[in-house]
Formats: sequence, C-alpha cells, structure tokens
Amino acid sequence: MQTKPIDPFFRRLFIVVALVLFLWVIYELTPVIIPFVCAFILAYLFNPLVIRLSRYMRRWIAILLVYLVITLGISILLWWLIPSVWLQLQEAWDYVPRLVQWYNEDVRDWIASRTDRRVLPPLEAQRFSENLMEYLNKNYNADDAQTLFQQLMSSGMTFVNNAGLVVLIPILTFYFLFNWQARLDLWKCALPAQYAPKIIEVAKDCDKALMAFVQGQLLVMFLLGVVYAVLLELIGLDLGLTIGMVAGVASFVPYLGFGIGIIAALIAGVFQFGVDPIYLGLIVGAFMVGQAVEGYVLQPLLLGDKIGLSPLWVIFTVLAGASLMGFVGMLIALPVSAVINVLFHHAYDAYTKTDFYKGRRQLKLFE
Repeated sequence: MQTKPIDPFFRRLFIVVALVLFLWVIYELTPVIIPFVCAFILAYLFNPLVIRLSRYMRRWIAILLVYLVITLGISILLWWLIPSVWLQLQEAWDYVPRLVQWYNEDVRDWIASRTDRRVLPPLEAQRFSENLMEYLNKNYNADDAQTLFQQLMSSGMTFVNNAGLVVLIPILTFYFLFNWQARLDLWKCALPAQYAPKIIEVAKDCDKALMAFVQGQLLVMFLLGVVYAVLLELIGLDLGLTIGMVAGVASFVPYLGFGIGIIAALIAGVFQFGVDPIYLGLIVGAFMVGQAVEGYVLQPLLLGDKIGLSPLWVIFTVLAGASLMGFVGMLIALPVSAVINVLFHHAYDAYTKTDFYKGRRQLKLFE
C-alpha cells in the first residue's frame, strides 16, 4: 500500500513553524546561552597557548597554568594600577570646584562681554545640594521605604545572579578547553565527505585571520596606551596615565579610543591649565602623534594587511556594526569582517573556476 505524499504547503509550514519555535526558544534562553558563548570565545583565544604548553605537560595542568598566569598578571596589573587610578580620580574630584569657578568667572564673563547681559545663571554647590535634598524629601517619604527596600533587594539578587554567571564562565571555559580537540574531531566527522576538505580549508583560513587580528590588536592596544600615557605625562597632565590607558583599551574599536581620549584629555586640560592654547595644543598634538604611530607604525608592523581590509572598509564596517548592533556591533565588526573577507575570497576563487566565468557556455543565438 503506497503512502500518500505530504502536501508541499504543509511541509513548508512545518519547517517555518519549527524555525520560529527554535528562534523563540533561543531568545528565551539568551541569559543561559550568553555564558556559554563567552566561555567558548575565551577557550578559542586561549587554546593556542594551551596546545603549546600541553606538549610538555598534561592538558589539564596546562589549562590550570594558563589560568594561574592570567590571574597573577591581572592581580599585578591591578596592584600597580588601582592606587594610581585612585589618586588621579581624587584629583579629578578636586577639579569640580575649579570647574564651578571657571564657569562662574570665565565662561559667564566671556558670554556677557559679547551679549551685553548675563545669559547663564551662576552655579552654587550649596544651592544644588539643598534642591536635591528637597526633591528627595518631597518625592521619597517614609511610605516609600518598603518599595525602596524591595528595589534594593531586587537589584541585589540581580547582582548575585550576574556574579554567579561570571564565576561560571571560567568553569565552562575549562571544560571547553579540556575537550576542545575531541569536540573538533567530532565536528569534522559530521561534515559531508564530499565537501569536508574545502570546509576545513575555509575554517583554517578564518582561524588564521581571527587569531592574527586578535593577537595583533591586543599588542596595538597596549603599546598605543603606553604612547598616549607617556605623552600626556610629559605634558604634565595629572590624569595622563588614566586617560592614556583608557584610550589604548578603547582603541580596540577603531577611532573610539582616539575620540574618548582626546575629549577627556582636553576637558582635564581645561580644568588644570585653563583655556591655555599652548597646553591644549600639546594635548591635541599628543593624540595626533598617537594616531600617526598607530596608523603608520603599529598597525602595519603588527597587523599589516592580515585581515585584508582597506581603511575605507574599516570605517564602513565599524559604522555598519554600530548601526546594526550598537556598541557590541562596533566590537565585533572587524573580526566578523575578517571572516566575511575570507569567505568572499574563497567564493570568488570558486566562481573563477566555473564555466560561466570562463565563457565556455556558448549561447548560439546568432547561428
């Protein structure tokens, strides 16, 4: 007895419903999936180092050694950086009275001299505090204490949950690293035999592009932060170390570190030196030198054309990532573009081998 074939409409409907249901489940499980994604990315980044160490010791010992070195490095960095940053943050807080004085005496006088009247009201710290306390007493009385307590408890539980996820990520990373090769072999065996060599070749090229980008970019960030910090300290800017290192870290997103750094440095320079064109010009010059070092020394030597993107495509990629996914899009724009660039080159090579490209298919329209 022959079975009646399934109607193509219902088959497509089933596929669409199953796909929508799958995406809905993924969306609902996003808080659970994010730690696994973060752990997988960290395992991917640490795996080359673990492979090198595992030649001389057991893999699980190599993983623990990598964990120990990273923890020790972060601890030393924080031990050196936190006191300095704390002192500079205190100095930044001391700039607040200078800001109020500069606004009241310089800005308002400058505007008044050109408009023949004082448009801006003066700033008074005491009046601001009194207005803030009056607002709190008016809008948050004793009857709201229970609501406030509930909000604090809710925020506390959210913090505990997030802290638990942060603790979970290193554990998941360990298991990803420990079974990395076995899981990779399993994925290779699951590939169709006809296409497996090409898929593996493309994956290796993507891996080379990503690792070259990540390793080079981390070194560029560190060296660029050192350049900014040294130049700003030589100028005499009190917050030069903090601003320089922050600008170096933010340079992971192209042009973001330069923008954040120069704006923060100019604001700090105005507080410290006033509207002094010499010092402000030196600050601008420091960041111009940093950009020149990044563009003409660090990136060509450490990154070069390994990701194969021109400056125009870099700018377009970053802006497109920011438009599509915001700050996260800016972070992943260049790595994703590096992978897309590899895929495009393989697709183009395959296209050049087709009969359509070579012109072997003759349309005998005029015969």
